[in-house]
This record gives sequence, C-alpha cells and structure tokens, in this order.
Amino acid sequence: MDAGALLIEARHRAGLSRRELARRAGTSQATLGAYEQGRICPSVAVLDRVVTAAGFTLTVRLAEDDEIERGRILEDLLDLAEQYPWADPGPLTFPVLPTGLP
Repeated sequence: MDAGALLIEARHRAGLSRRELARRAGTSQATLGAYEQGRICPSVAVLDRVVTAAGFTLTVRLAEDDEIERGRILEDLLDLAEQYPWADPGPLTFPVLPTGLP
C-alpha cells in the first residue's frame, strides 16, 4: 500500500474529512490532498504524524521478498476480480427428494 492510499484509508476509517484531518495533523488541506493523490510523498515522520492525528499508530517493518511478491499477486488478483461483472443469482434452490426411502 502506498502512502496516499494509507492516508485515505486512515481518514475514512476515522470518519474525518480531509479538512479536519489536516487541521489535527497541523498541515493544510491542500497538502494532505497532495499526499493522498500521490503528487507529494510524505516523509515517514509526516506520515506518522497524520496517521496519529487520525487516531491510529503507524508501524513499519521490513518485509521479505516473497511477502512483497505475494502481496503483488493478491493485488493483481483483486484488480482482475473487479473487472468481471457480478450478478446476484438469487436464493439457492434444492431438488425435492422422494419420500419413503427404505
């Protein structure tokens, strides 16, 4: 997940507007928007400050190469799944079984 997506998720989960989160984090709404849209990449310190202002804790850890690859594969799979239409098939029906079996 990139920094912008992380900030958007934190803001939405906290139920905050961009304006309110920017105020709490001590930055401008325009700057927060630039972070969220990926036009500016925040430093780890700034990312931590904004996430904390949303009421969450930022945790950073090193990932193994295979973990990163599995994450990319999952991302690709989810992107592919979103491209296919889905329709609710309705309630499940079951065949009627004969009665009086021995």
